Amino acid sequence: MISKAVCERVLQAAVSTGADYAEIFAENTLNHTINMISDKVDTIGDTVVAGAAVRVYKGLRSVMASTVDTSEAGLLRCAGQAAEALGQGKAEIDIVLKDSKFEDIHPIKIVPANVENKDKIAILKDAYFAAKGYNDAIVQVEGTFLDVDHNILIASTDGVYAQDRQIRTRLMISAVAEVNGETQTGGCRPGRRMGLEMFEFIDPKATGIHAAKQAVTMAGAGYCPAGVMPVAIDNGFGGVIFHEACGHSLEASSVAYGQSQFCGKLGQKIANEKVTAIDDGTIPGAWGSINIDDEGTPSRKRVLIEKGVLKTYMIDKFNGRRMGMESTASSRRQSYAYIPTSRMTNTYIAAGTDKNEDIIASIEYGLYAADMGGGSVNPVTGEFNFAVNEGYIIRKGKICEPVRGASLVGKGSQIIQDIDMVGTDMDMGQGMCGSSSGSVPTNVGQPLIRVSSITVGGR
Repeated sequence: MISKAVCERVLQAAVSTGADYAEIFAENTLNHTINMISDKVDTIGDTVVAGAAVRVYKGLRSVMASTVDTSEAGLLRCAGQAAEALGQGKAEIDIVLKDSKFEDIHPIKIVPANVENKDKIAILKDAYFAAKGYNDAIVQVEGTFLDVDHNILIASTDGVYAQDRQIRTRLMISAVAEVNGETQTGGCRPGRRMGLEMFEFIDPKATGIHAAKQAVTMAGAGYCPAGVMPVAIDNGFGGVIFHEACGHSLEASSVAYGQSQFCGKLGQKIANEKVTAIDDGTIPGAWGSINIDDEGTPSRKRVLIEKGVLKTYMIDKFNGRRMGMESTASSRRQSYAYIPTSRMTNTYIAAGTDKNEDIIASIEYGLYAADMGGGSVNPVTGEFNFAVNEGYIIRKGKICEPVRGASLVGKGSQIIQDIDMVGTDMDMGQGMCGSSSGSVPTNVGQPLIRVSSITVGGR
């Protein structure tokens, strides 16, 4: 996108008033969406995001300026604005950029931009009409096909000069069912850091059926009783509980400022010994994976919690300064218009040794959360509240009738101590995580787990 020589001149301008670090982040991103509703294609849209940001540090002070003009003159103006805002001083950095070496662990077989819309629409229709035809109770279906081609360049006074192309594909189906005048929604939203080769193992029809089945099941369900009880949370998107209730509290954006429930607890036992939690941006083809983070640091696997003991945090360069710790390749941003900070990639509770049937059989009376929904969390206290999209009552070790309206209420630091059984079948679900640096693709995951006691909201 921008030559090494131009980047060196821009960085030199950025540090001209005494910054001790400067960075350029440039991007050119194409977002392509196809939306289907009322049995026909409703919209086909393309959005292009292109521009650059120059960020400078001096000690613990940071300034960022951005521009849509990525010519050398435009970048120099942007760098000058950042330098001027930082203050008065003189340049003391000699800048020599070197090509960053990293492995492309996500090679693309079928680039979405090279595939005609009619072929993408055929995939979307397969999923849409599978949902529509699942049951007469289905009254509405909406489907979206999404592909993203995100091209980035990072250059910094650390000598980094790195470019990466991030292609992602996602299929999203939402179905509404009506039973006895009651309506409920079901959904399924698989995505990968892949091109259309994703559909070599993701069946569009199965995606639609999953969404429709969930909607029909929940529309015919009674309300969940409230109380404190054991809960079995299924694999895949069930991992959103750890992501939200604990993961955000392990990001340097909270820890560096003393605003985390896990501050000062490195090396301490914070969870049940059955809990090992990992953030890994190196999983080939996974939705949240990256080759490099948005500061140009090669991605890596981070063991956050090992057998209950806190091993590390997720750290970006700037917050690492405040903490006196190195980056863990955790810096991410939605686009050049956002200041990057520490974020998750693919975050999950690792597989354990308990059999699924033993986990369910161990619960005399409780809730089986087959699919989790959205919620809220306070990273300072870890207090959370999450909806259960699909739930069932467990009686005498058996999964029984479906129930709707369930929610899980608790505190992150407590729930990871109360996870006392961990299954063997780890799987992941896809989502978009919003924080101060915008919305970024993340995977959440876990095996089937048992929480020995948690407050279940209901009726």
